Amino acid sequence: MRPEPEGELFHAAWELRVLALTLAMGATGSWNIDMSRAARETLPDYAASSYYEIWFEALQRLVEERGLASAAEIASGHMRTSPRPVARVLRGADVAAVLARGSPTERSATSPARFAQGARVRMRCDVPRHHTRLPAYVRGRAGVIGRLHGTHVFADANALGLGEQPQWLYNVVFDEAELWPGRAPQGLKVSVDAWEPYLEVA
Repeated sequence: MRPEPEGELFHAAWELRVLALTLAMGATGSWNIDMSRAARETLPDYAASSYYEIWFEALQRLVEERGLASAAEIASGHMRTSPRPVARVLRGADVAAVLARGSPTERSATSPARFAQGARVRMRCDVPRHHTRLPAYVRGRAGVIGRLHGTHVFADANALGLGEQPQWLYNVVFDEAELWPGRAPQGLKVSVDAWEPYLEVA
């Protein structure tokens, strides 16, 4: 993704429309937030695209995959078939309340946490065949559990439509030398939030 200045929310009028469309379509329940993230982060031109270009391309993908509009309809801007019903419709008057309510991901724990604060862990190094929230630069690296966040919706499963499958979520702290060996030290530490299936005993 191309770097952009901090504090500049929008650069063109079309970006506001993309945000509005993304919120409205997400509210229909046709996909969940993890599916939308997966659609964005697996775009072939992700690294070369701007923030809202990514949102727009992903929205088109999601709409087409679910048969809500065809590529031809999107290209022409005209509906050619009868609309498919959706579970919910986000009304303009309800937007502020819906956004303020958010979508909490914390769930009740059904099992004890495998790791305690201060435990040394290693991130899994296998590369899954699906979208994952585990950053590539920490795979196979060792760190320390900084804190426990409780049990949260497991994004990897939810993105695949396999249900929430809640898992313990941890903050894992890495020394810079572990992530970038051989680089001149700057006294840095990096924290990454990671679900339990990402972790192994170091």
